[in-house]
Amino acid sequence: MALGTYETILVEKENGITWLKFNRPEKRNCMSPQLCYDMVDALTELATDDETQILVLTGEGEAFTAGMDLRLFFRDLDDKPVERARARAADRSWNWYQLSKFPKPTIAMVNGYCFGGGFIPLCACDFAIADEDATFGLSEVNWGILPGGLVSKVVTMTMNYRKSMYYAMTGDPFDGKTAEEIGLVTYSVPGDKLREETIKLAENLMKKAPAVLQMTKETIRNCATMSVDESYEYIMAKQEQLRWRDTENTRERGMQDFLDDKKYRPGLTAVERAK
Repeated sequence: MALGTYETILVEKENGITWLKFNRPEKRNCMSPQLCYDMVDALTELATDDETQILVLTGEGEAFTAGMDLRLFFRDLDDKPVERARARAADRSWNWYQLSKFPKPTIAMVNGYCFGGGFIPLCACDFAIADEDATFGLSEVNWGILPGGLVSKVVTMTMNYRKSMYYAMTGDPFDGKTAEEIGLVTYSVPGDKLREETIKLAENLMKKAPAVLQMTKETIRNCATMSVDESYEYIMAKQEQLRWRDTENTRERGMQDFLDDKKYRPGLTAVERAK
């Protein structure tokens, strides 16, 4: 599949991994209306792209993203209600709904600054790996606004309540090591190991059956906001759905390997993918 040439993002494919990159390095990858439109188009295409097994979201240059482009996204659209509504719709579509519901595993690779609105796609991804020296911040309070969009929601979903309150109300920046400690990222690594460790995680995920990965991520995300009773019913329904959707018959092959052939050890390795 050939993706279009975009003004503000790059799409690169390599061995099952698709690298989706913010590409406004001169602006520290601030998210503009055009970037939102480009992301909507790219994510729509990649969701059904057979070459894309894992999606990695990252940024060109010295930043993951420094947040929203305030001039292009807000000031320039103040007196353009139709364009403003269109830009906001695209923003909401890609950076939470399309990313959080993307049918394949997603990894945010945080290679530098991550501020403000950048927390939304960061939290929407299934995993996040950060440079230990990356700089995170909810700095809005310092210049008279609050963490808008969906930022105030996603930080309390990902970090704990106390840390969310602290960083939102002080505006203090923090590094990748702290981001790992407070649960904002999965783990942090030295900058020179960032790409290597991201590929390592992606390769590990690609050993699992795609349908099993998709059903697992949907179950974990959705059960987080359900009651215990609702979760029981939902998980049972997902288990039945998976039996039909996993064309590799992973469960049956796993049972055969473990119970009959004695060649599989659950919890230590993945059942080999169907050829």
